[in-house]
Amino acid sequence: MGFSDYRTALVTGASSGIGAATVRRLSAEGLQVYAVARDAARLSALSAETGCHACAVDISDLDALAALAKSAEFDVLVNNAGQSRRGNILDTTPEDVDALIDVNLRAVLHLTRLIVPGMARRDLGHVVNISSIAGHYAFGGGNTVYHATKAGIHSLSQQLRVDLYGTRVRVTEISPARVETEVFGRLLGDLAEAKRRFFDDYDSLQPEDIANSIAFAVGSPARMNVAFLEVLPTQQVVGGLNFAQKSRPPAE
Repeated sequence: MGFSDYRTALVTGASSGIGAATVRRLSAEGLQVYAVARDAARLSALSAETGCHACAVDISDLDALAALAKSAEFDVLVNNAGQSRRGNILDTTPEDVDALIDVNLRAVLHLTRLIVPGMARRDLGHVVNISSIAGHYAFGGGNTVYHATKAGIHSLSQQLRVDLYGTRVRVTEISPARVETEVFGRLLGDLAEAKRRFFDDYDSLQPEDIANSIAFAVGSPARMNVAFLEVLPTQQVVGGLNFAQKSRPPAE
């Protein structure tokens, strides 16, 4: 297996960042890519650039996903779309919980349910799930619901390999650390401020780095399943140890 065995791909979150970079990379490898996102104007521009099929779809719309899944026999599914929010479980809202679960987890489960059985029947296919280091590590400043949804993607990826045992359908989870995308700008409501705070002084990953990681996994020979890739900037580490001091009574 590899690019020569695949004809079609579906990429979610395709209007910018990792998704758009992946559409470009897979299109360059000769795949017919269905690019899925809500921003019709950006998808139109990406289609003019790459020849991809622009699919202006809200992935929280189950009927739209079902129709999309019937539009082609997909050989490659890249579950990339994701959202985050500021704050943690102590101050999150019901709307934030529902939105993150709908986009980050529910849509992935439904697209997997709708598309992967066809791969199994054809004994050919590749599922790529974009998770996050937030699904594997706890750290300050992370949104609790986001962490939980990405942990769900990790569990899904592991279980999906069990479900597909005996077929040639491969499953890859790619877990990036900080990537320079618009997600941070949306969190702050200011792209320039996000660039200053999160990227100007750091050598962060670029969307193309993750797209190239996807291409490495998908283009690998049939005998090889790249099950998990954790991709970090060279200067970023995960983990660490914090120890809060005991509370002391105020001085008199």
